[in-house]
Amino acid sequence: MKKIYLISIVCFSVSSCNTKTAENPKDVFAANIDTTVNPADDFFLYANGKWIKNNPIPAEESSWGIGNVVDTLNQGRLREISEAAAKEGGPEGSATQMIGDFWTAAMDSDRIEKQGTEYLKPYFNEINAITNIPSFINTVSDLNKIRVNALFSSLVDLDDKNSEEMSFKLNQGGLGLPERDYYFNKDSSTTNIRKAYSAHVARIETFLGRDSLAAAESAVHILTLETSLAKVSRSLADLRDPYSNYHKIAITDLGKISSTIDWGSLLKNMGVTKVDSVIVGQPEFFKSLDNILNSTPIPIWKDYLTYRLVNFFSGALPEKYGIESFQFNQFFSGAKERRPRWKRAMAAEETAMGELLGQLYVKRYFNETAKQRYETMAEAIRSAYKDRIQKLRWMSDSTKQKAILKLEAIKKKIGYPDIWKNFSGMQIGKESYVQNMINVNSWWHRYDMNKLGKPVDRNEWSMYPQTYNAYYDPDRNEMVFPAAAFIVPGFEDKDLDDATMYGYVGASTIGHEITHGFDDQGRLYDAKGNLHNWWTKNDSSEFVKRAAVIINQFDGYEPFPGVHVNGKASQGENIADLGGLELGIEAFKKTDAYKKNELIGGLTPMQRFFLGYALSWLYETRPERMKYQLMVDVHSPEKYRVIGPLSNLEEFYSTFNIKAGDKMYRADSVRVHIW
Repeated sequence: MKKIYLISIVCFSVSSCNTKTAENPKDVFAANIDTTVNPADDFFLYANGKWIKNNPIPAEESSWGIGNVVDTLNQGRLREISEAAAKEGGPEGSATQMIGDFWTAAMDSDRIEKQGTEYLKPYFNEINAITNIPSFINTVSDLNKIRVNALFSSLVDLDDKNSEEMSFKLNQGGLGLPERDYYFNKDSSTTNIRKAYSAHVARIETFLGRDSLAAAESAVHILTLETSLAKVSRSLADLRDPYSNYHKIAITDLGKISSTIDWGSLLKNMGVTKVDSVIVGQPEFFKSLDNILNSTPIPIWKDYLTYRLVNFFSGALPEKYGIESFQFNQFFSGAKERRPRWKRAMAAEETAMGELLGQLYVKRYFNETAKQRYETMAEAIRSAYKDRIQKLRWMSDSTKQKAILKLEAIKKKIGYPDIWKNFSGMQIGKESYVQNMINVNSWWHRYDMNKLGKPVDRNEWSMYPQTYNAYYDPDRNEMVFPAAAFIVPGFEDKDLDDATMYGYVGASTIGHEITHGFDDQGRLYDAKGNLHNWWTKNDSSEFVKRAAVIINQFDGYEPFPGVHVNGKASQGENIADLGGLELGIEAFKKTDAYKKNELIGGLTPMQRFFLGYALSWLYETRPERMKYQLMVDVHSPEKYRVIGPLSNLEEFYSTFNIKAGDKMYRADSVRVHIW
């Protein structure tokens, strides 16, 4: 017989025994809680287990949880918008014309099959015409202009040490596998992935007309080439240090790190103008390119570029290309079926013009009452952080003053942009899905390059209103919360109590993002968003000492036998999760909902707060996807984002009566205390 853990009928503390019952017919958690799990042993499964049991991962998905449910809801809404635009049409360049024509072309499977790779022919011809390294580099730059990154990666972004200027950045790249360790790890799973990658590349080449033996040989050469690039690439953890990944170099001096590349010609062709220097992330990578470029035969470079071009556009090509890409990516996703065309088209449309869709989305689905609610909550979280900084015992007064100055300077953006992007000039038609994607990528490349030499646009967003996510940008010292971040599926915002939402949004989203301003990376940027050390030497050492405790904690989690969470690489997210909870608790304790201490659904306010937090990480993930995540993602798996930070919080212990011997119990001497 299973033991039942009913927290609603047990008094865990004095406060939880002094409660009144609030009238509320809807309960967010009733369908989620698994009462067969002891909350003191695994709060993630206690809070979410019933939902997970009753909602298996769909065959076409690699994971399934609350974010997927919100995304599915929004995909349906955006599909309605797109289908209506396709029927309505509109003047050339209007939102309805662009959205409608993109949707029409993406959904026209018959035309896509008939066209084959026709619209990629200009790029095939250019690749075939490569005869030497200069012509190869010229083609690399041309592909870069349609977002096909080869050899290295690049972007336009704020200068980390001068947040008033936009800079052009060069970073390591050029790999076909998700991360450098996939080329070297010797476990059977990764070894099989490398073999499958070669077979995958070979099949793409046979689709293009090459015989199977030649294709197989070419695929081996491409893997060898990429392995040489991986050998000189930095690890995921090493990429977290912004100082060691910042090297501002005059364009005229780039030849000193790679003399084989004509940097002036390359950058001019890419549209890099109005700047006299670039920021190189990993100089040793580019220094190594000389040897790799000169030792690799031209035919291999041509095959390498051809594969990267076709693979990049596989979703817009005939089905055999898309199916091949999906089947290889099953090694990382674990998905059993490919998503239906409309979902794939919708994802591509969001990438192409997500903010344009967002303008129509917020008119229908995000009201000012909700916006004001979370504006207020964000300020309550900010105020709680200020209080906590002032009370820190390990930080000096001088550093505290600078920390508060930065905290108060953080700009918050909630719901949607005040000023929308102007998509004029983006050419979209009904004729070709591939051509639309080429045009879209070209437009975005020009859009980014046009930022160089101009004032920084502080109103720009990097997410869409309909995106279930949020972010903190250290360069801009801003936190951004799209409208969809506040959705709880099946409930209107007005029906959601503060206890739930301070956990679900206040802790996991607002508190999390604001803490990123002071995590292992964010703390290195000042109030203006510049990479600048504003810490005393002793305070910095104290922070590192405390961060080491959370690194050790997460290193100890083992999702699979012998496979651990990477505590160093994930420390920033883990610090933000813990900090977000601490801020959420402190801010929530100042609300009327906490002070009234009413039961809702038989649960105390603090119980609902923690359940709300766990709800935000309600996900079940396929093993393939989780193993991939553990190698390439700086976020810990969702389960550990719940049990990890909660096991450090005294409020959690008192609310759920956690004691020595329980699986989530951690002795106070090993609990993490940072913010």
